[in-house]
Amino acid sequence: MKIAKALIFGGSALAISLLAGCKAGGDNQGLEYAPQMYHSVAYEPLTQIQDETTKGNLISTREDGKGEYFNSNINNPNGMNMREPVANTVPRNKQGYLPYRLKAFELEQAAVIKNPVESSEEVLKRGEVLFLQYCSACHGKTGQGDGKVGEVIGGVANLTGGAYVNLPEGHIFHVITKGKGRMGAHGSQIPEESRWKIVHYVKQVIQGQATAAAPAPAADSTAVAQVTPAN
Repeated sequence: MKIAKALIFGGSALAISLLAGCKAGGDNQGLEYAPQMYHSVAYEPLTQIQDETTKGNLISTREDGKGEYFNSNINNPNGMNMREPVANTVPRNKQGYLPYRLKAFELEQAAVIKNPVESSEEVLKRGEVLFLQYCSACHGKTGQGDGKVGEVIGGVANLTGGAYVNLPEGHIFHVITKGKGRMGAHGSQIPEESRWKIVHYVKQVIQGQATAAAPAPAADSTAVAQVTPAN
């Protein structure tokens, strides 16, 4: 009987000790039974440390036996962590557009960009929804600069007259993206494809221009890598 009680007491004490050892808090982070699950060894793309011996005490020992700070991908040329793009290629986003790298003041370069979104009745309907959502507060529902916000701040462009009628599609896209004058940039609020749909709506519906710009030829995409629209 005494032995049984002693075993129960000893087992309870051991269980309490184990549970206490697992408790984390303050400087004590508890026991880690699978440290590599918590502290995975990841390659840092913009750094490279080829010293296999340097060790530290930030995380547990690596399973491959190398130093903790070793950060070099032995499977890549010269141990690089980030491989270079394939020769003669340009990275694109999910929509297939090239990166948009123009500055706010580069309107002349923006003006030569063709609309990559092909016009259709569906595109124009979507452009109307987007225009009413993002643009009508200042420009008004018909683009005459008489929106409620425009009445307060003044100086809002009337898209239906003057020089605005002759603005190229790329110019309009660029102003939506980067802003101009009192108009703020909307590149972070409106996806690039949606911006091009707004351009179609402005040119064809608000300004009444029946001919839409043709999509940019695929063969020319690399030639204008710095100015073809995207994120």
